[in-house]
Amino acid sequence: MTRVVITGLGAITPIGNDVDTFWKNMKAGVSGADRITAFDASEYNIQIACEVKDFDPTIWIDKRAAKRFARSTQFAIATTRQALEDAQFEITEENSKRVGIVINSGGGGLSVMEEATEKLLNSGPRSISPFLITSIMMNAVSSMVSIELGTMGPLNSSALACASGNHALLDAYHFIKRGEADVVISGGSEATISPVIFASFARMGALSAKNMDPKRASRPFDKDRDGFVFGEGAVAMVLESEEHARARGARIYGEILGGSLTSDGHHVTAPKPDASGSAEALKRALDYCGKKPEEVDAIFAHATSTPLGDTAETLAIKKVLGERAFQIPVTGTKSQVGHMLGAAGAVSALAAVKSIEEGIICPTINYETPDPECDLDYVPNEARPHQIDLALVNAFGFGGHNCVITLGRYHGNGTNGNGKINGTL
Repeated sequence: MTRVVITGLGAITPIGNDVDTFWKNMKAGVSGADRITAFDASEYNIQIACEVKDFDPTIWIDKRAAKRFARSTQFAIATTRQALEDAQFEITEENSKRVGIVINSGGGGLSVMEEATEKLLNSGPRSISPFLITSIMMNAVSSMVSIELGTMGPLNSSALACASGNHALLDAYHFIKRGEADVVISGGSEATISPVIFASFARMGALSAKNMDPKRASRPFDKDRDGFVFGEGAVAMVLESEEHARARGARIYGEILGGSLTSDGHHVTAPKPDASGSAEALKRALDYCGKKPEEVDAIFAHATSTPLGDTAETLAIKKVLGERAFQIPVTGTKSQVGHMLGAAGAVSALAAVKSIEEGIICPTINYETPDPECDLDYVPNEARPHQIDLALVNAFGFGGHNCVITLGRYHGNGTNGNGKINGTL
């Protein structure tokens, strides 16, 4: 049976524009939240977000081409190039037909559409760029990466709201398992911190109103949580078949063991109160790879910092893992990077991969007041050493999407790029 391994990582996040910086800050409990700079939010009741700082697309993309891409596509190209460099893998004419791209987004170029609408109203139809459609289309985050790199293998984008990043990795996994590609670059990208989109989330009541203390606003599982902090960014990973990775002597970070996708069939924004849909996703993810609750070492939770969401997720974990749930560290990356929407699952998967590699689990920061309904070990405020052989990564999206992926330490006979045995710390 084909095994699917992870050989390259890339990241543009609110706490670092490369994987090393991201991971250093994640372990240190750094928050990426601050006052919004993307637009004037002075008249908004919510004025904070986790923005990507100091991002220069021309480091990764030709200057003229970059102007035609939405910020989400710029992020996708940048993280893909980082991941390929990290994997020491070059796309050539000879291998391009066996290389796929699966990068997802929840909003794609919505912010560009917003800007274009304002131009149309103020200056008329001739003010609209001929590149508008190709900039805003949802599949631009993957198709433009493919065009930039010259890949000719499977190419896909799907939108599952906040479960999109996880689904991209699961989709890529299946492309490789089915033998349709040897290598798939996969992940999620999002950049929709714009006036209309932000106002909509604020009007929905989904966002934290802790404007006076941004860095303490995102507080998953804490009793005083009041909503998520809007985020942006991207993560890309190079996935390969084990045979392909070992044949070229690649370093292997870990292994994707499978996952599952279910729906709540309940409400467009609220989780099902009995958590049956998300619990089913957790159960199926374990069943798919033949693992038992006692084998789970860590959970990288969706953990949005919303009152309903965190309670339902805690219930789902307890339903599936029983007493084992109280022994497993459950961490919430959104406490530090905010809710990166379509990239949220991918950034949690990145944290899981790095935790498996280094034997340390990142913290859920701003956890101060326990909630009786959220009574698991949430790794409060400080990272801790923790051996992880099997991790679950949760992602749940508007519309009732539940996507859980299972990541494992790679146990094989090959050696990584540093000559160390794969699967050891």
